[in-house]
Amino acid sequence: MNDKKHNKQPGGMLQGIKQWLSKLSFRTGVIVLALCVPFYIMSFAQMALPISTEAKGVLWVVLFGLAKTFQYGGLTILGVEGWKRLKARFKKKEPRI
Repeated sequence: MNDKKHNKQPGGMLQGIKQWLSKLSFRTGVIVLALCVPFYIMSFAQMALPISTEAKGVLWVVLFGLAKTFQYGGLTILGVEGWKRLKARFKKKEPRI
């Protein structure tokens, strides 16, 4: 069997996913990170729906989990340097009077 596909080291698969995500572009990271916002909104907005409490709980877990997945995935894609670059872009934009 191919050792690259079947890495037996603990955390080897997680490390491979992190390496793959870090190879994606800055723009992709920003898009993935931005996708967490609608999922956070939906995870709490669905509480206003006229459905059972159990269904609301399941929806909250699923939507909140997706929001967190997009958040951490986007941050992993951006990395430290990309995060600094993104913060610098927001700091440069001063409000117009």
